[in-house]
Amino acid sequence: MTPSSDHEEVRRYYGEVLQASSDLKTGACCPSESMPPALRSQLADIHPEITARFYGCGSPMPAVVCGKTVLDLGCGTGRDVYLLSRLVGERGHVIGIDMTPEQLVVARRHQAWQAERYGHARSNVQLIEGRIEDLAACGIADASVDIVISNCVLNLSPDKEKVFAEIFRVLRPGGELHFSDVFADRRIPPALRNDPVLLGECLSGALYVEDFRRMLGRIGCADVRCVSQAPIALNDAQIIARIGMVAFRSMTLRAFKLDLEDRCEDYGQIATYRGSIAGQPHAYLLDDHHRFETGKPTPVCGNTYDMLSATRLAAHFDLHGERRVHYGLFACAPANPGTAASAEATQGCY
Repeated sequence: MTPSSDHEEVRRYYGEVLQASSDLKTGACCPSESMPPALRSQLADIHPEITARFYGCGSPMPAVVCGKTVLDLGCGTGRDVYLLSRLVGERGHVIGIDMTPEQLVVARRHQAWQAERYGHARSNVQLIEGRIEDLAACGIADASVDIVISNCVLNLSPDKEKVFAEIFRVLRPGGELHFSDVFADRRIPPALRNDPVLLGECLSGALYVEDFRRMLGRIGCADVRCVSQAPIALNDAQIIARIGMVAFRSMTLRAFKLDLEDRCEDYGQIATYRGSIAGQPHAYLLDDHHRFETGKPTPVCGNTYDMLSATRLAAHFDLHGERRVHYGLFACAPANPGTAASAEATQGCY
């Protein structure tokens, strides 16, 4: 199957086959209960036709987005776009890109309704029909976006490396990719990659986690952090018979456009969270092994220090230390590294 035919199969599946999230055959679709309570309550202010056709697998909603420009790749009917529309406020801007006209029709139908619901004088949302492999053709300029999100879409692309290269092209220095997607514990057998149902269900296009790590390294991203992960139930007997030997997980990941090292190095640096991020007064979770308790000085590796000091998060931390003295590798790994990769692999990229 060529990249063009891959696109057509995905467009057909999401534009014609699926009419609601209940039509999905697997447990990849994220229930609203998995969202943070503050965001979950805001779903009531999103038009029900939009939420009925939501096909995401996670909740890639980063904090500290007020006034920012956020790009949603594969926005579908716009559930996450409209959540972000409220979070960035009237000074912010949200761009949604999708290649499925049928879904964009729904998103556009309620654009004015959502702006009025939020009390915005005009919509801060822009919806574009296009392919995520070519953001330049969608009018997205170099270094023009603060945050890129995506929710269970990147696995559908036939040219994932091009997508990630485009993401880091459009991000501003210190900007962030924050996305949820389906990952596999092994490479998908070639004979299954072209199955239209497995592709549409976000299974046959799922990346093997170690190939994903290598891909990001090739385009210059040395440290990707896992925020959360959960196993995906296949549910359907026919799908299990075909691809049940593969274990799939929904993972929410974040990566910053920074010049980072490929291992977590120790320079004796300290970060203290001020408790100033809205909705997170007691602690801030950077990833699955960095929880910063308010007011508690916490030793951090050089990469984590840069993620806090050279990004939009800097105003919320007191940061101390330089890089004049190197103390070797920093003990930086998830509490249970076996859930994603080996302890060595979690040094830097998970």
